[in-house]
Amino acid sequence: MTKNNRTQNKLEKWEIKIIKAMIDDGIDVDQDIVAYFTRPTRSINHSRIGDIRKGRKHAELKPASSSELKRFLADWPHIDPHTGLNVRADELLIKSREAMLVAVQTYNNPRAFFRSELFIVTAIIAWTYLLHAFYKRLGVDYRYRHLDRDGNEVVWKTKYGADKHWELEACLAHERCPLSDGTQRNLKFLISIRHEIEHQMTTRIDSSIAAKLQACCLNYNRSLKDMFGDELGLDAELSFALQFSSINPKLTDELLKDRTLPANIEAARASLEDDLTVHDYNDPHYAYRVLYIRKQASKISQADDVVEFAAPSGEQEEAIKQVLVKEMDRKKFRPGQVVAAMQELGFSSFNLHHHTQLRNALDAKNPGKGYGIDTESDGWRWYQRWIDAVKQHCDENRDKYV
Repeated sequence: MTKNNRTQNKLEKWEIKIIKAMIDDGIDVDQDIVAYFTRPTRSINHSRIGDIRKGRKHAELKPASSSELKRFLADWPHIDPHTGLNVRADELLIKSREAMLVAVQTYNNPRAFFRSELFIVTAIIAWTYLLHAFYKRLGVDYRYRHLDRDGNEVVWKTKYGADKHWELEACLAHERCPLSDGTQRNLKFLISIRHEIEHQMTTRIDSSIAAKLQACCLNYNRSLKDMFGDELGLDAELSFALQFSSINPKLTDELLKDRTLPANIEAARASLEDDLTVHDYNDPHYAYRVLYIRKQASKISQADDVVEFAAPSGEQEEAIKQVLVKEMDRKKFRPGQVVAAMQELGFSSFNLHHHTQLRNALDAKNPGKGYGIDTESDGWRWYQRWIDAVKQHCDENRDKYV
């Protein structure tokens, strides 16, 4: 059985107040009271009720009102049927899981055109609630505090009087944050994109950041189980977190022609990725990338396996590489050929100097952009996707180059 990390076997203050109200209401058997507060995820010893009854513990807390007790009894057992979580005590976890499910469902909506942006906003809420639940269990006060005019430390309040809790960035910065470095880098990337999309509309960015979104889903599921138990994982609901379009080579080529990130999104990406090491960039906790080739079943029993993962090493990988090189090697162009292609399109003033300026401005030699490749023997060569990006630039600056 998986060790349950969800709760500690302790009563919360609101529960102690309810217990005191039950005692005042005439319930004399401690075991009868403890039955209301013990569940599969938490075991409370009846002696704790006796300590409360005799004033040995929590004497400073006042009983709940009679109306609060009636409401508690009317709503009991407060159990979420999907997870077994207590609706009140585990509210942060319930809402966190629901937020991530909604994020993925939104992304998977075939009619959605704002999918990545909506996923990011909702997923960040899911992660924030998850870390709040984690810190709450540790006893870490995740509320903002400041000094009042008298020098006393007080909790910050929102405009309407609620306690102001840490946002996700503050949760990640705490010394007891349990997330891996790659997971934190992934979330910081998504937060930076969230800051941009909050203030202005973006063009389609789905394909350019999909690997980060996939990693976000897998990181969340892994972290949720590590923190609170395997039984809370989303594996059953999300057998493969994000859906993908039909793998049609011609359609894929058309989509790849329009993958240039908007300037503000590209600036946010560059601020986080340009200084990453190759190891950090390839960390699956930061971005989860999968290479697909069509599978032909060698055994009848395997015929319905839609996806099969090959280990990223050994003979199988080398065989796949050979197939990919033979079937999918893309045509490569020298810089002079790119310039010549633009001039043939009518941009007669476009020259190698302009090409170099554009290459540097777009950080086009960054391997993550997919514009080209270092061939080692012949130096850097450009793919058709770069020619398309240069053409778009020339179209947008026609007066300069025609």
